[in-house]
Amino acid sequence: MIQPSLQTFPSTLVRLEPFVGMQFESAEDAREFYEMHGRHLGFTIRNNRTRRSLKDNSIIGREFVCSKEGFRIGKHANRKNGVLPSRQTTRGGCNAMMRIAAKDGGKWVIYGFEKKHNHELNPSKVPPRRSHRLAFCEDEKDLKIRELTMELHRERKKSAAYQQQLQLVLKYIEDHTQKLSLKVEVAANNMRELESEEQDSARSEQCVE
Repeated sequence: MIQPSLQTFPSTLVRLEPFVGMQFESAEDAREFYEMHGRHLGFTIRNNRTRRSLKDNSIIGREFVCSKEGFRIGKHANRKNGVLPSRQTTRGGCNAMMRIAAKDGGKWVIYGFEKKHNHELNPSKVPPRRSHRLAFCEDEKDLKIRELTMELHRERKKSAAYQQQLQLVLKYIEDHTQKLSLKVEVAANNMRELESEEQDSARSEQCVE
């Protein structure tokens, strides 16, 4: 398998089209290769999703997509006061992407690839390249925020479920305590009646004597 390295990305490798089964030394190498390949053709990429292990929460899969993937949602569409200047549309529902997965031994392999774009590709329109590591870190930060937000939502749902269960337990304890109190009260009344009957019987015997 072809195994690109960050140290040397010859033009022949950059022109090489990704394919399912292609291997890399690291996820960062895979992203670097896809970014350089995209710049050669005329598009930029970004991180889209990560997949984590259920055992240790380590990252075992990544998805890189064309920067025009998806559709941007107007954050201020319902804003009542003030009109924000319109922004240039940067996303148009492009489906081009590359998915990689971790293998035993530390290698990463492409297991999904879509090369078709729904927009024009023009290398001359690709913006200047930022530091790869900076871009990788910023994408990681966005993904981490998204994952933490989802985790917070899950924990809130768990907390609400736990509170509901706690209320049910407390209600059961309260009902059980009330029933137990009634039983104790009935038993005490029975004891008092029994003692009263014994006392009455004793008095009757004394009168007979």
